[in-house]
Amino acid sequence: MIERFWRSVKYEEIYLHAYTNVLEARAGIGKYIKFYNQRRPHSSLAGNTPDQAYFNQPKPIPVAA
Repeated sequence: MIERFWRSVKYEEIYLHAYTNVLEARAGIGKYIKFYNQRRPHSSLAGNTPDQAYFNQPKPIPVAA
């Protein structure tokens, strides 16, 4: 499970951004982890986010792009 998480972090965040320093990388990865847990639906959790599955929170209302 953790290996899948790091694969997602690498392919969806790290490889898409050219960080110039460690502070920038920490901020970007931190934002991605927040997104991963709070906004990104997971098929293994029946379309819920980890926060919804583990803290029983309602699904967020989608925001138009």
